[in-house]
Amino acid sequence: MTQKVLAIDDSPEIHQLLKVRLKNLDVELSHAHCGLDGFDQALGTNPDLILLDVMMPDTSGFDVCRKLKATSETRNIPVIFLTGASDVDQKVLGFDVGAVDYIQKPFDSAELNARVRAALRTKRFQDMLAQRAMIDGLTGLWNRAHFDQRMHEEVAAAARYSRPMSLIMMDVDKFKNLNDSHGHPFGDEVLQAVGDVLQQTARTTDWPCRYGGEEFGLILRETDLDGAVVMAERVRASIEGLLLRNKSQMVPVTASFGVVATTLCMNPCDLSPQWIIESADRALYAAKESGRNRVCIAARQ
Repeated sequence: MTQKVLAIDDSPEIHQLLKVRLKNLDVELSHAHCGLDGFDQALGTNPDLILLDVMMPDTSGFDVCRKLKATSETRNIPVIFLTGASDVDQKVLGFDVGAVDYIQKPFDSAELNARVRAALRTKRFQDMLAQRAMIDGLTGLWNRAHFDQRMHEEVAAAARYSRPMSLIMMDVDKFKNLNDSHGHPFGDEVLQAVGDVLQQTARTTDWPCRYGGEEFGLILRETDLDGAVVMAERVRASIEGLLLRNKSQMVPVTASFGVVATTLCMNPCDLSPQWIIESADRALYAAKESGRNRVCIAARQ
């Protein structure tokens, strides 16, 4: 799988050299010629590795690295410093601010390739472990920990770039009755079937999660309220159409939905993951109170 490498350096010659020296690696190399532009690119493209020059005219590589490590969206991206200096104190400072390695200019081609390969291999393994830790074992959806992390990141991005995002919270109707009447194994089958519906209905940019118990959340990136309602209705109809059988008995399953979009927040200062989740929960409660198996929209606040 091709991994993304971002080079941040003020020297065009270094960028050209990196392009030539890394051409045999399966990487997509992008370029930034100053620290501030590099940070913005890292936020927007989420590279797997950053090659960062120590000395740049606008800001030092150390300051850029500090900023990367202090930002939730970029703190897990490994950074390798590029430097023409061999000063030990400078290298120690680089490791202290969060770098994983140093490569000294002028580059030795074999060493450059080896260090980049090693950093990318470690990043790939870390990503695999992190993903497994955030998968719900029963449904295969993202779990609550990932939901919380993704909500924080998506709300921050929505606020930063003034783009909409929406959240659908849903709850399987009368799930306790299903467990009591048909047994917990059948209840697990229901949750798995609902998880399958969410997996099949969600777009590649959406984040279907098991929030807890019989409650699920669907995070919709760059989606306004109308689009979120359409998605919720599609999921609702698919769940209502499930053909689940316990022994010889067909068992109907429905779910209720609460929908909220960032555009419903009247005061941008109030916009937060907590505000969005609480708003969606209130709408979900309204759907339950008004008869279940329906979609309710959060009130504008």
